[in-house]
Amino acid sequence: MKMKIAILTGGGDCPGLNGAIKWVTKSALDSRMAANRSVSFEVVGLVEGWKGILEVDPDDQKSCVRYIKHLDEEVVRTWDRYGGTNLGTSRTNPFNPKNDRSEKLIDNIKKLGIDAIVAIGGEDTLGVAYKLYKLGIKTVGIPKTIDNDLTGTEYSLGFDTAVNIIMEEIDRLRTTAGSHNRIFVVETMGRNAGWLALRGGECSGAYIILIPEYPFDMEKVCELLCERQGREIKYSIIVVAEGAKPIGQQEFLKDSHIDDFGHVSVGGIASYVASEIEKKTGLESRHITLSHLQRGGTPSAHDRLMARWFGIAAVNMIVNDDFGRMVSLERGEIATASLEEIINKLKLVDVKKYYDTERYNGRRTIL
Repeated sequence: MKMKIAILTGGGDCPGLNGAIKWVTKSALDSRMAANRSVSFEVVGLVEGWKGILEVDPDDQKSCVRYIKHLDEEVVRTWDRYGGTNLGTSRTNPFNPKNDRSEKLIDNIKKLGIDAIVAIGGEDTLGVAYKLYKLGIKTVGIPKTIDNDLTGTEYSLGFDTAVNIIMEEIDRLRTTAGSHNRIFVVETMGRNAGWLALRGGECSGAYIILIPEYPFDMEKVCELLCERQGREIKYSIIVVAEGAKPIGQQEFLKDSHIDDFGHVSVGGIASYVASEIEKKTGLESRHITLSHLQRGGTPSAHDRLMARWFGIAAVNMIVNDDFGRMVSLERGEIATASLEEIINKLKLVDVKKYYDTERYNGRRTIL
C-alpha cells in the first residue's frame, strides 16, 4: 500500500517550520523504517498553505508545478538550518463564511490523489485541518505559533527562537537606554496571550511586563518607575504585549483590516505607554515595536530539536491511523491531542501562577 502525504504551513512564518517539513519527509521516506511498515509513502509540499490547494488546477501541469513540490530526503537535507518556510504560507481560510470554498478544497485534494495532510500551524490552520477531518479527509497537525498559546501542548514551534530574539534586542537597547537615561517600552507580539512578553521580559530582566491577561493601571506603572528612579537607577525597560490594555479600555488597533479568520490588526500600545509615562512623570521615554523581527532568523537549538520530534511523531501518527489529532508536548514527552479540543481554547497565562500583579512582572515565588 502506498500513501501520498501532503505537507503545508499556514499562518505566520517562524523558525522551525522547515525543520518540521524535513523530518516529516525523512521519516516517511526512511528506507530502514519502511521495511517494518505495511505502507510506503510519497511526499509533496503544498505551496502557500491552504491557498495553494485552492488555487492549483489539478488538470494543468504548469499549475501543479507552481503549487505542488516533490519532496525527498535530498531536497530537504539542509532545510532545518533555515528560518521561515520554504513552502510559503498564507492566511487563507477555505471555510470563510463570506466566501466558503471548502468544496473546491476537498475536490482538489481528491484530484491530486492526496491521502493524508500534515498541517503545520496555529489555531486557525489547525482549525481548518479539523474541519477537513470531520468531512472525511485524513489530517494530522503540528503546533506552530510564536505566541505559544495553543492548548493541548506545552510547546509550539517558533516560541523559543522568538523569546531569544526579544532578549537579544533588549540587550542591545540597554546600552542606548543607559547612555541617555531613558525609559524604553518594547512591544512584542501576543494578541490574546502574554507568553512572549512574559518570558521575553523575564529573560531580559525587564523592570515592568504588561500582558493581555491582566489589564494595567497607568498610574501604577508610573509609580513603579518613579520608585525605581528614586533608587538612582537611570533607565528602565518595559515589555508590553501588543494585546495588553489599560483598565477599562480595549486593545489598541493598528488599522481596520480584518483577516480571513476574523482577526483585527492589534498594535500601538507601546507608543501609548511611552507617551503617558512622559506626560505623567516627565521621564524621557521611547518605544519600539519588534513586530516581524520576532519571526525572523534561524531556529534556535530547541526549535530545531522540537521540529525533529514533531515531524517524526506526525509520521508515526499517519502509520498508526491516528488522524484528527495534533502532535503535542506533554510533561516533556511527545504525545498527541485531539484537534477538536484545541479549537477556540487558547492557552493563556495563568496570572495567579505566573504573574506578580503588584510588580507587573513575573512572580518571584516558584512553589
